Amino acid sequence: MGNLIGIAYPDQSTAEEVLATLSRLQTEKTIELEDAVIVTRDQDGKVKLLQSAKLGVAGAAGGAMWGGLIGLLFLAPLVGMAVGAAAGGAAGAMADVGVDDKFLKELGGKLDLGSAALVVLVHRSTPDKVLPEISSFDGDVIQSSLSDDAEAQLQAALRSRETAGV
Repeated sequence: MGNLIGIAYPDQSTAEEVLATLSRLQTEKTIELEDAVIVTRDQDGKVKLLQSAKLGVAGAAGGAMWGGLIGLLFLAPLVGMAVGAAAGGAAGAMADVGVDDKFLKELGGKLDLGSAALVVLVHRSTPDKVLPEISSFDGDVIQSSLSDDAEAQLQAALRSRETAGV
């Protein structure tokens, strides 16, 4: 079971920078994310969800592979791949995995106008390597399933930039 963490940022571009940093750390195997979503609230109060994973693409790739294998059994691998890709893409696009969209919209409604939040579902992490990387961004923990001590450590890391006068 992963930990859900939501951090508010002053704008969408900052949330995107943090997500890029976490993506880099994921390739370095320092953190493993199950889901990551940027939630924005525009000046009109409208909440938007920017999903980081392209589920339709992943579903299409998996469907093409399975369709091709099944197609080999019936001596029509190209037809099987095409049908499998279409079915996998549709299933992936309709699948709702990770953090619940209704919860994300409710959370977005609490953001200040023009701000954004990065909500991540963390499967595994190495905090002593992740925290220094994200401490350069000015954020505020708004939702967390972390222990009180771990949440306080995260909030302190996010505020270290403010106290350093950066």
